[in-house]
Order: sequence, then C-alpha cells, then structure tokens
Amino acid sequence: MTSRLAVGQILAALTPAASGVTLAVTRLADAQAACGLDVAILSVGETERADRAGVRYETFSQDFGDLPVLRRLSASQGLARAVDVLAREGTVLHTHGLWLACNLYAGWSARRHRSPLVVSPHGMLAPAALRFSSRKKQVFWALAQGPALSRAACWHVTSTQEFEELRDFGIAAPIALVPLGIDVPPAAPYLAGPRRTLLSLGRVHPKKGLDRLVAAWAQVEDRHPDWDLRITGPSERGHAEELRRQAQALGARRIAFEDGLYGADKLAAYAAADVFVLPSLNENFGFVVAEALACGVPVVCTRGAPWPGLAEHGCGWWIDHGVAPLVAALEDAMGMPPAALAEMGARGRRWMAADFSWDRTARDLIAVYRWCAGAGDRPASVIL
Repeated sequence: MTSRLAVGQILAALTPAASGVTLAVTRLADAQAACGLDVAILSVGETERADRAGVRYETFSQDFGDLPVLRRLSASQGLARAVDVLAREGTVLHTHGLWLACNLYAGWSARRHRSPLVVSPHGMLAPAALRFSSRKKQVFWALAQGPALSRAACWHVTSTQEFEELRDFGIAAPIALVPLGIDVPPAAPYLAGPRRTLLSLGRVHPKKGLDRLVAAWAQVEDRHPDWDLRITGPSERGHAEELRRQAQALGARRIAFEDGLYGADKLAAYAAADVFVLPSLNENFGFVVAEALACGVPVVCTRGAPWPGLAEHGCGWWIDHGVAPLVAALEDAMGMPPAALAEMGARGRRWMAADFSWDRTARDLIAVYRWCAGAGDRPASVIL
C-alpha cells in the first residue's frame, strides 16, 4: 500500500479529438498536483505532453490493431498491466468515460486488489448518448462494463442533471457531484467589426444538434446580413459533409465549416465571436460553454447541457430543444447591439472566475478520494 494518497487518472486517449475529456483530465491532474497529490495519467497512444511537477504521464501502445472490435475498444495489455500495478499499490483509480477497454481494466484491477475506484462517465449514460449504438452498448454493459464497474466506490458527475441520469440508469453507488473548473484567460478588448460571428465549436457529431442549428440559421440569416455562422470542430461519422448538404438544400449561404481548433487558435476563435451557440442533445458539463463565457462571449445553449445559470446570471439563453426555440433565441441575440452583447459576455466571465475554479474542483475530488480510501469523512459533495 502507498503511504501517501495517490491517484491514477485513466482514459483512452490524450488526443485533441478527445478534447473535452482530455482537457478535463489534464487540468484536473495539474490542479490536484498543485494541492500535493501524486498523480499519474495513463492512456493509450502517443502524447506530446511531458511529465511536470506532481504529474506523471504514461502512454501505452494499442494492441490488436488488425482486429476491428478490439481496435475500437483501444485495447492495450501494457495499460492493463500498469493499472493493475497501481491498484496493487493501493492507488485510487479514477477512470474516465465508458465503453472502452481502459474502463474495464480499472474495474477489474480495483476489484482484484480491493482498491478504491472512482468513475467519471462524462455524460455517456445520458439517454441521448445511449441512443447511439444502443444495442451494442446494452450488450457491452451486461457482459463486461456493468460487472467491471459494479464495485466502484463512487461515481463522479458534474451536474444535477447528470446525477439524475445515473440514478435513472440504475447506478445505486454513491455519487459525487463536483463541477469541473475552467481557466479564465486575460481579458481581450472588444473590437467591433463590420462582420459579426455566431460560433459553434466542438465535435461535429450527430449528438451535438448541429442539424437543428443549420435549419435555424437558414431561417434567420436573411434578416441579419451582417452575421456569419462558423461551425468549427473535427467531423465524426462524416457528419460535417451531411451538414454541408443540408445547408445547400436549405439555401443557407453564410456558413463556414472548419476543422478543429486548439490552444491559441481556439482562443482566437472565441475572441472573434459575438455569440456562441451549443444546440447539443446532451452534455454532462459542456466545456465549450464555460470556455466561451470565460472568454467573455454570451451563449445560446439548449437544455441538453446543464447551464440554467446562463439566464440567472444574464449572460445567455438556456432554451428548449428544437429549431423553433433556436430561431427565437438567435433572433434575440443577433438583434442586440454589440455593446449589449459585450456586457452579457462580461457578466459570464465574472461568473466563471467566481464559481468555476480548478483548485476547488481538485480539492473537492481529493476529499472524495480520501473518503473512498477510508482516510477521511464523507464529503458534502457525495450523495449516497
């Protein structure tokens, strides 16, 4: 057993295409290390990230790449062995996501060595997410995923909405409700230009509801000739091409489809935006909403993401699903003067700085780890 609390953060990949989970795990690890926790991040595939104070990166090659099923699961015997070593040492295992081999390894090793296991599903048990490849997920849960995670000491969710989804799915274990943090960049001066931009940034996937956005845009663009729609992100399942065909069929013109942006390029996209829109069917947190607000951009967001505070803090619109609610919100937002939108964005930025600290997230989850390891009292964030 380790004499000092340590955690192994386990996920399938540290790639930009997995940016939401990647960002969450790497920033959480940095913040936990700053609190004095020993942190290892274990994943499959290559990474350009290097070890730094308190955080150790371990990457492992993918096995069975010539077998389609195992390739999709990101199977890796090296990762399985490394996870088992951590479990044998008494390290807390914190696995991220579902439906992949890394989640099985964490569950199997935690059960074998009776080590604490925390599971962050990152929205993957939401009804909207479960509808994609639903039959395969049902079989995988029954035969492998469910049994592997049945001894989890605690699950981790980032919103009340996600908590309710887990209980509805049948998760009876304790659940910790701990929102993620966000980095607030230095304030950039607002520069009003002749063109105004509606930005959507993130994975281009059917669950993101972008077909509804394209349909709504086709209805409003003629009334707002100074506005452009920018849809940015890596395409999955050929969805970007489907959206292009939809836009063409609807006669929508001022839509730009772009590949994913990361780092400074992503910050520049936020800085150039007047309004951000996320029409997603489901999000457990919605990192891009927090990022946009932190950059001072007001947000239009569907109720598929847990952001009722947009209306409460006067920094955006939290709307029902469907094309009609999107049209109404876009008409409202795009009809506002630039200065009014900038003030909404400033309120959102202040909200992020006040309530979404990575240090708070790190400390709250460390308290969960201590409780799971039998070294501390049950924290207030844990719901039995």
